[in-house]
Amino acid sequence: MNKIKRALISVFNKTELNKILKTLKKYKIEIISSGGTHKEIKKLGFKCLEVSNYTGSPEILDGRVKTLHPKIHSGILSKRKNKSHKKDLLKNNFKEIDLIIVNFYPFEETLNQTKNHKKIIENIDIGGPAMVRAAAKNYNDVTVITNFKQYNELINELKKYKGSTSSQFREKMSREAFSETSYYDALIANYFNKISKNQFPNKKLIFGNLVEKLRYGENPHQKGAIYSSSKKLKIHKLNGKQLSYNNFNDIFSALLISKSLPTNTGTAIVKHANPCGVSIHKNKVESYRLALKCDPISAFGGIVSCNFKIDKKTALELNKIFLEVVIGNGFESNALNILKKKKNLRIIDASNLEVKNIENITSNFNSMLLQSSDTKKFSTKDFKIVSKQKPNSKTLKNLIFAFNICRFVKSNAIVLAKDNTTIGIGSGQPSRLDSCKIAINKMRKFQNNSNEKIIAASDAFFPFVDGIETLVQAGVNAVIQPSGSIRDKEIIKFANQTGTILVFSKTRHFRH
Repeated sequence: MNKIKRALISVFNKTELNKILKTLKKYKIEIISSGGTHKEIKKLGFKCLEVSNYTGSPEILDGRVKTLHPKIHSGILSKRKNKSHKKDLLKNNFKEIDLIIVNFYPFEETLNQTKNHKKIIENIDIGGPAMVRAAAKNYNDVTVITNFKQYNELINELKKYKGSTSSQFREKMSREAFSETSYYDALIANYFNKISKNQFPNKKLIFGNLVEKLRYGENPHQKGAIYSSSKKLKIHKLNGKQLSYNNFNDIFSALLISKSLPTNTGTAIVKHANPCGVSIHKNKVESYRLALKCDPISAFGGIVSCNFKIDKKTALELNKIFLEVVIGNGFESNALNILKKKKNLRIIDASNLEVKNIENITSNFNSMLLQSSDTKKFSTKDFKIVSKQKPNSKTLKNLIFAFNICRFVKSNAIVLAKDNTTIGIGSGQPSRLDSCKIAINKMRKFQNNSNEKIIAASDAFFPFVDGIETLVQAGVNAVIQPSGSIRDKEIIKFANQTGTILVFSKTRHFRH
C-alpha cells in the first residue's frame, strides 16, 4: 500500500470535483493546482497551493507553461525506494507527488465545434499528458486519475485502505491512463493527416471508444465488441434485444444501401450483409412491399432499412413478418408504438447518420487492409452508352439504380430491376454466369409480371458473351456493366445483334 500525502490536480472538465476534494481533505492530502482548477478549488472552499508558488516559477507563455517543471516531474517520477532518487529530491528540496488527477484540454470537442486551425492547435494539451504519462510510468509509487468517472473508484480505494492505494489499483489506472494519452495523440495525428490530405501515412493510428462488449462475435465461441471513433454511435436503438456482432454487420450494410438512395426515399432489405430487395418507389408502403417481393423468403429474419421517417401504415406492414431489425430516419410516435409491440424487435433511428469520409478496414494476421468507402453518388457522366439502341431517360435512371445496388452485393453480383425496384439478385458466386442464373431464378420464382423492360446490372465486366446472352434470353433488354474486358467488343456486338441496350460504367464497383 502507498500512502497518499500530496496530490496535483489539473482538470479541464471539473465535473464532480467537489466530491473528490472532500475525500482528499478527509485524509489530509495536500493539494497542488494551477490556473482555472486552482480557482475552482478555492471557490469550493478547499485549501490548495498554486503550482507557481510550489515551483517558484510563474506561469508563462499565456499559460502554455505551468506544470512543465523539474519540481513537478521529479516528484512524480522519483522511485520511492531508490536511494539515489531520494538524495536528488533532498538536494533540490523537491517533494514527492503521490496522486495525479488530470484530464486534458478538449481537443476532440474543439474539432467538432470549429475549423479554426489556430483554436484547434491551442487545444492541444502538453503539460497534462506529460504528467499523466509520468505518473502512469511510475505506477509502482504514484496513482493517476484521468477521468471523473474514476473518482468513485478512487474514493472507495482510499476508504478501504485509509488514505492509501493498492498496487493492483495503481496498475489498472496506469493502463487506462496510457489508453487515454494514446487516444488523445491519435486524434491529433489524425487531424494533421486529414488537413494535409495524407490518407495513407507511414504510421496509421486506429482509435476508438468502446461502445459496448457484445455477447459474442460472429459465432458463440468468438469474443466481440464494437468501438466508435466518436464518443458514441450515430445510430440510436429505441427498442429490442441487445444488438449482436452479426446485427451490426448487417445494419452497416443496410445503411450503406439505404443512405445511397434518393433523399427520404426507398427501402432496402438485407440478409447476411447482402441486399435481398430494394425499391425507391415514392410511396413508403409500396417501396417496402416491392422490396419484400423481390425475395420474401430471404427477407424473413432480415433487416429492413427505410430511408425515410417510418409512419403508421409502414409500421403495420413491417409487423406482418418476422424481422430482426427495423431502421428508419426517425419514427412517428404511433408507428413506434406499433413496432414496439414486438418486444425483441430491434428498432434503430438512423436520422443523425451521415455517410461521408468513411474508411473500410479489414484486419487479419496482425495486418490491416485500409481503403476509402465506395459511396460516390452516380451521375449520367459516369456512364457511356455503347450500343446502337439508346435508352430513354427512364430506362437510364433504372439502369443507374440497379448499378448502384449492385455495388453493395457481394461479388460476383448481378441485379435485375424494373421500375426502380430489384426483381432478382444473384450474389457471392465465383462464376458470374452462376450469379446470372440465380438472379433469373429468383425473378421467375417471385415475380408475376411480364419480361418487358427488365434491365440488368453487373458489378464487373462480362468476361464472355455467355453471361449477357443468358440475361437476354431471360427477357433482359438493357444491361449496365463496367468496361475493361478484352472481349468488350464482342459484348457490344452481341448487344447490337439482339437490339439490347448496353451501357458501360467508367469505373468498376466490386465488393468482395
